[in-house]
Amino acid sequence: MRVIIVGAGQTGTQLARYMVQEKHDVSLVESDEETARHTSNRIDCLVLHDTGTRIESLEEAGIAKADALICLTESDEKNMIICGLAASRYPGLVKIARVRNDEYTMLMGIDRFVHPDIEAARAVLNVLPHGASGNILRFPGTPYELGSVNVEKGSALDGLSLIGFHPLIKREGLIALVEREQESFLPSGSTIIKAGDRIHVMISENDMDMVFQLAGRKETPLRRIGIVGGSRIGGLIAEGLLAPQNMPAYPNKSPIGKSLFRAFTPRNSRRVIIIEENYALCKELSARFPEALILNEDISDENFITEQRLGDLDLIIAATDNQELNIITAIYLKSLGVRRTIALVLSPSHETIAYKLGVDVAVPVKSVVVDSILSHLMGKVIQGIHSLGDGSVDIIEVEIGAGSHAAEKPITEFRLSEGGLILLANRGDTSFIPKGDYVFKPADKVIVIAKNGSEGEIEKFFSVHGKVK
Repeated sequence: MRVIIVGAGQTGTQLARYMVQEKHDVSLVESDEETARHTSNRIDCLVLHDTGTRIESLEEAGIAKADALICLTESDEKNMIICGLAASRYPGLVKIARVRNDEYTMLMGIDRFVHPDIEAARAVLNVLPHGASGNILRFPGTPYELGSVNVEKGSALDGLSLIGFHPLIKREGLIALVEREQESFLPSGSTIIKAGDRIHVMISENDMDMVFQLAGRKETPLRRIGIVGGSRIGGLIAEGLLAPQNMPAYPNKSPIGKSLFRAFTPRNSRRVIIIEENYALCKELSARFPEALILNEDISDENFITEQRLGDLDLIIAATDNQELNIITAIYLKSLGVRRTIALVLSPSHETIAYKLGVDVAVPVKSVVVDSILSHLMGKVIQGIHSLGDGSVDIIEVEIGAGSHAAEKPITEFRLSEGGLILLANRGDTSFIPKGDYVFKPADKVIVIAKNGSEGEIEKFFSVHGKVK
């Protein structure tokens, strides 16, 4: 696949790095000269110093032979202008634009819109049904989830061999990935889980709380919830807590409504506090959420934290635009007694830092956006991609088409050079973790875990005869 990315910010470079690693042909267009030069030294792809708003610059980047154009500048308007410019001369090109203004999604000429704030807010809301004990990845159409949690010292999982996991839980489930110190690896039956490990577990959503408790995470009712930062993402999180029916519609995303509130006490015994430093924004939030307590304060003011007894909160969600402030706020308030903490960060590396410092859930905003873009870019075989851990391992959603190379083959024939595993299979209305006797069938949807760089092998194995992308 040949892709042109306009905007070499953190999202653009993370996306470019992933696609280069997967052997795609990538061109980056960046308006800032220093950023363009720095990116050129870090990523093995063509980097052009240009705005992207001229058709000549896009043609120099190779748009005539490109499969997709992805606009990731900080300006919604510029992203749409560039896509419109490309559409006028290359109408068959797939065009994806990052936008934050919902009204822009009604405009024609752009194939996909990616909403970073909505994606981040939903990632936060997805962890609340399980008491914000760990990250949750959901798979629409199945009752299964992939949950990530740190193993506490002395817990039931501390010192447990992987072969003993199934007898312990007495449920259908498996540990898909282990993060230990600076390493992420696919475990074997002889792997021993240790305190401090971060494990990723595939299991039914009804059994996820049990796994979190076995890892040492005590169940915590979320009655008093604080949100630090009332701008776009913070407001969307509040919307999901107080009025989920008003959350913006988003294609191919599972609803948060009923499952979200399974974790909470009745609405009349829940309280949401929003802490925002900007006075004008506080007035808007007060009108938008009359049932919430809006505090116009600086979260870094220790006197304010003490006076408001923020240490008594069940959950704090640090959702400002400053990731360092988010991490520090979460850690400090947890030291004062807050039971669960969530912090928005930028990238997988910052996510790892946040976990090591004691944050319960860290949401890497840029990674969430990149995952969404990759899911839009893939063809009929690969339906979605999600990065795990430090970003070196992917969860890949695959649909087996009629005439696929994999159809009627046993699972034992699925082998990747870097290692991989089929975690879940969905057939009609039935979802299950496949065993050794599983045979791939047309229309099956499967979830694969694999190291970066395996996308080509996966696509080849599952592709339709004669149509390898």
